[in-house]
Amino acid sequence: MSIYFELFVNFGIPLLVLMVAYFVGNAIEKKHFREIRAREEKVHGFPVISFATLPPDWRVGSAELVTGSVVVSLDYFKRIIAGLRGLIGGRVKTYEPLLDRARREAVLRMTEDAKARGYDAVINVRLETSRLANARKDGRGTAGVEMLAFGTAITLT
Repeated sequence: MSIYFELFVNFGIPLLVLMVAYFVGNAIEKKHFREIRAREEKVHGFPVISFATLPPDWRVGSAELVTGSVVVSLDYFKRIIAGLRGLIGGRVKTYEPLLDRARREAVLRMTEDAKARGYDAVINVRLETSRLANARKDGRGTAGVEMLAFGTAITLT
């Protein structure tokens, strides 16, 4: 077996897998952000607010709990980058788009659900985040994150 073949097997293939993961992961992330922006335009103007006290001129006809939940995972390349950042400390920038996508998607799902059921607004909105799965067998690292958005959907009279 030649030395070049061994180098390719030992370094080339893992590097190729990382590169593919990077480009595919970025493409999927960009596509998801485009879809989120398009859906946000459709619900633009639908009140989704975090305070529990209503404006004085709002009169509630009915209310119901609405939720939106999503699980999002990091691609393998970004997991490796986050793991390296964990060694030296500091801001883990690779997780920020993950959490932004999860938050926006969960709020969108909640809002779309409320709108589809005929409600006029969602009040007292809260967000919960939890690590869903471990990336490694030793329990360290995050393979995915769940974001739950919930609030009170109301109809106004």
